[in-house]
This record gives sequence, C-alpha cells and structure tokens, in this order.
Amino acid sequence: MVQMETAADVRRDQVFQVEGHGIDPIPDAERHGSAKDVFWLWFGSNLTFTYVINGALAVAFGLSFWQATAVVVLGGLSFFVIGAAGLSGVRTGTATLVISRAAFGVRGNWPAGLLNWVVSIGYTIVNTVVGTLALDALFADLGWSGGQTSRAAALFVTLALTFAVALWGHATVQFAERWMAYALALGFAGLLVFVLPGADTAVPAEGPGAAGWSLAFVVMLAGPFSYLPMPADYTRYLPRTTSLKALTWSGALGGFLSSVALGVAGVAAATQADMTDAVAGAEGLLPGWFQPLFLALILGGSVTNSIITLYSSSLNLQVLGIPWSRARAIVISAAVTALGSLGALFLTDFTTSLLAFLSLLIIVFAPWGGVFLADMVLRRCAYDSAALHAGPDGGYWYRSGWHPAGIAALLAGMVFAALTCDSELWTGPLVAPLGGADLTLLGAVVSAVVYVLLARRDVTPARP
Repeated sequence: MVQMETAADVRRDQVFQVEGHGIDPIPDAERHGSAKDVFWLWFGSNLTFTYVINGALAVAFGLSFWQATAVVVLGGLSFFVIGAAGLSGVRTGTATLVISRAAFGVRGNWPAGLLNWVVSIGYTIVNTVVGTLALDALFADLGWSGGQTSRAAALFVTLALTFAVALWGHATVQFAERWMAYALALGFAGLLVFVLPGADTAVPAEGPGAAGWSLAFVVMLAGPFSYLPMPADYTRYLPRTTSLKALTWSGALGGFLSSVALGVAGVAAATQADMTDAVAGAEGLLPGWFQPLFLALILGGSVTNSIITLYSSSLNLQVLGIPWSRARAIVISAAVTALGSLGALFLTDFTTSLLAFLSLLIIVFAPWGGVFLADMVLRRCAYDSAALHAGPDGGYWYRSGWHPAGIAALLAGMVFAALTCDSELWTGPLVAPLGGADLTLLGAVVSAVVYVLLARRDVTPARP
C-alpha cells in the first residue's frame, strides 16, 4: 500500500514538480481543478502582441476602425468553439490528438499529428523570436547594447523561461498562466488607455472589398483555429463532473477578452501610425516612461503563448509514437525551437519563409478542425477511452488504421481550401474569380458537412 501511494504521489499534478503523466488517461482519483482554471489558461496565453499585429493588419487590408473592430470581435467569438472542444478531455482524460484517432483512425491521425507538431514548433519559434527582440530592445534601453551578444543572452532568457514552465508540466503551466495574466492584463490595459483615445474612426473613401474582408477574417480566425488540436491537453485533469456550459463559457471568455482587447488596440494604433514594424509603430504612440514596460509586456506575452504550444508539442510527440515520457519528449521540441530561433534571429529570410509556410498550413488545419468537431458532435463527446489507446485491438482501428469517412472528408476540405487560398506561397485558382476573396477557413465547413454525410450512420456515442 505504501508503494502504491508513493507512485501516485510521483504522478500527481503539482506546481513546480515534473508532471508524471503524458497522453495516458488521467485516473479519476487524480482529477482536480475547475472550469475557472481554463479561463486563466486561455486568458493568459492570448495576452500576446500577435493580436495587436492582427488588428493592425485588418486596417492595412482597407477596413475602417469600426469594420476592423467588428472582425476582431467576431474572431474572438470563435473561442466558444475552443472552450467547448475541451469537453473531450474531461470525458477521456487524454490529449486532443489522441481523441482525434476516433475521427481519422489511429494511422490516419498520424499525418495531421506530425503537421501539428511542426505548426506548434513553428509558432513557438515565432513567439520566441518576438520575445527575444523585445528583451534585446529592453536591454538597449537599460544601457546594454551588445549586438549579437545581448541578442544571444535575450534568446537564452526567453527560452529558459518557456522551457522551465513547460517542462514542469500541466500544474505549473496553469499556475504560470494565471499569475502572468494578472501582470500582463494590467500592462496591456495601459496600452489601451494610451492608444484608444487617438483612434481615427473615419470611414476610408474606398471600401475594403471582398479580398480585404476575407483576409481580415483569415488573420483573426487563424489564431483560434491553431488551438483546435490542444484544448483537451488542458482539461484532461478536470473532474468528470465538470459541465459543458461552465467549460465553454470559461474558455470562451478567457480567449475572447484578451484577444479582442489587444486586437482593438492594434486597430486603433494602425489608424494613427505606420504599423509596418508593429512594435516600433505602437511604441511611438506611448509616453517615454511606458516604453520599457511595453517591451516587457511583449516578452511576457510571447512567453505565455510559447509555454502552451511547447507543452502540447511534447504530448504530440508521444502521439506520434516516441516511446519517451512527456518530460523527455519536450527536450526534442525545445532543442528544435532553439535551433529554429537561432536561424530566425540571424537569418532574416528564414523568418519570412517560416511565417509564409505556417500561414499555408491552414489548408490542412481548417479542414482537420471541421472533421474533429463534427465527429465530436456526432458522438456527443462520448468516446471509448480504452479504444483510443488500444491500437489494432480497439474500435478506432477501422480499416488498417484508417477511417475512410474521416480521410475523405479531410481531403474534400483540403481541396476546397487549396482552391480558395490566397497566401504568399500559393494562390488558388478560384481566388481571382471570387474577386480576390480568401475562403480557406470555409474548408472546415466543407469537411464537416462531408463527414456528417459519410459517417452519420456509423459514428455513434460510445456506451459508458
């Protein structure tokens, strides 16, 4: 009995202790927390300067202040979907990319899992670079401008902050996101106070057209869509009694409040200054005494967002079959992030290419999200938890590990997304006939509809 209690203590989810669990189902005896934890996770992780940039881009696409603000608000409402998707973690006690085996099959789930790992690492690199540059600029304001030396030191600090929290695991991630959110919320509230009053609310002489509206929506929704492969990663420890209503509202309000507040700040800033260099543009609107704090806010927001993507990437590697613990697997993700960040900081073309590549991957992840969500609705979020981990012996093996309905729906959505995508690396043949509109995100709707038509008779809720 003593040995069993000791083993449980090792695996228990505690702050500043390395989490013992990975994608294995969390036992009911170790479930803890409440839906309020999800609020702080999504609120803190989305207090990132990326949303300021997104708001500024909406204005750059030709939208007025009020038009761009409306797009920002509608984009924020998508966090209701992210919040609701977390119910799958409560029901199964495992990670999102394990649960998606039910929709695609164990083997069919593998390609999207690999791409998701690439996307997670890509966004972690981008956030790390943004945080590093902000910290390097802060060093310069404090009197230390050491060129590559100071930049390397800034990178080390940024990586260390991110890696330490993600390595400790779930409880420490929740703890860090909550307490960092307090400080970041106060700081970014100051940004709003300085930027919002000077916003130019006049309507431009020329409207944005279909292309401007569609690109603005793609930019605003791409962030929330990128979270679809991870909500269950942060709800799998919650008690099974956690309600869908509480979970949905907590997650939605968290992501909505932070993303909309910062998006509106970006919109307001773009009506007053040149936001080609978003950091410099926003900084020029602030009083001198606030500018060092502004740089610290960018650093903190980059770290909070990188923490959750790096943590989920370690679970992702386990889904791909790496036979290591979550704590060991995260070393791989951290090492790739460090190498990628070095390249991005010292090879500027690398950063541009990485961002273009990541924007193109929405062709895959919008349809993937459509299938996953449609499958979750058809099953009423009731899965056979054991079968998700059973491989060929489980009910989600389908045909040699592939679910034909899921794969067909995914491909249908991807084809539609590719035909209507407008990015630096690829422009679909239907973009011009559509007046320049980018309808990539509707690939999620196409894949969801196709999946429902193909799977509605066979996909049913699992019995308790």
